[in-house]
Amino acid sequence: MEKEAIEKFMRMAIALSEQNVKQNLGGPFGAVVVKDGKAIAASANRVISETDPTAHAEVSAIRLACKELNTIDLSGCEIYTSCEPCPMCLGAIYWARIEKIYYANTQADAARIGFDDQLIYRELSCDMAERKLAFEQVLRNEGLAVFKLWETSAFKKQY
Repeated sequence: MEKEAIEKFMRMAIALSEQNVKQNLGGPFGAVVVKDGKAIAASANRVISETDPTAHAEVSAIRLACKELNTIDLSGCEIYTSCEPCPMCLGAIYWARIEKIYYANTQADAARIGFDDQLIYRELSCDMAERKLAFEQVLRNEGLAVFKLWETSAFKKQY
């Protein structure tokens, strides 16, 4: 994609983040999903306005793009974010199969204003027994029975 187009979509993401702050709707984050040089979906951070801790700009834009394209597979898409994605958003980007991330601010920039994801990054590298959040496995056999049901389901679709 040409530099002008890349900058145009990044400016859209940054404008969403700025508007979000000015309108007191949420954090300073915006994201735009692009396919074939066209903006498919765009969103600012909606954590506060939707009372949803998962409504980050990237996740919200991915949800909108999937609805717009009627698919869970965003192969061929790019995402423009006003900030380097957090661990949750990065996971969502991988699950959606987005092919490229363009970002403005870094993790360190976000940490300086109070959005520090280092705890999550550290926790992911720890064994479950060493994490700050307690993990306890319960009723594994009953859970596995549902997995076996899925394996034989006619509805089953890999994603």
